[in-house]
Amino acid sequence: MANSWQNGPYQGGPYQSGYGGPLPPSGPGWAGPPVLVAHGSLSRRFIAYLLDILFIFGFSCLLWLAISLLGVITFGVGWALYAILPASGILYSAITVGGPRQSTLGMRMMGLRAVRATTGGPIDWITAGVHALLFYVALSTFLLWVLDIGIGVVRADRRMGHDLVLDLAVVREA
Repeated sequence: MANSWQNGPYQGGPYQSGYGGPLPPSGPGWAGPPVLVAHGSLSRRFIAYLLDILFIFGFSCLLWLAISLLGVITFGVGWALYAILPASGILYSAITVGGPRQSTLGMRMMGLRAVRATTGGPIDWITAGVHALLFYVALSTFLLWVLDIGIGVVRADRRMGHDLVLDLAVVREA
């Protein structure tokens, strides 16, 4: 029952407890240190996503305006770019999570960032885009979404299904 929500805020170090010994030296086959502590990150992720919905809406409106103006300037040819508007959420996540701060605007406001689960290193923009795509695919099918969230609730490290597929972790900033 150590470090559960019933005992108050997390009091441990930056890495999960339960790792049975010293870290092995780096070399072939070594995955790196254990994932950073993700205690309390699931509720923060939910609030960050609600904030990101607002930012994605604003980003989509700006894209719509830019495409509209481009379409007028190019006599309608630019309006073919309206096809990318449904992907604006994925583009937003790829730019922000794949950027130097490793988090969307909502995640920054909630004190979260995305890292590689095995090394704690940064995420490239393609992986960030695929991460968002997997989440939106799960969100569009209710059963997959429930399974995705359920995995995050059951696991001690609070990693959701689409995090596990891409070896990512959303952690609180130190």
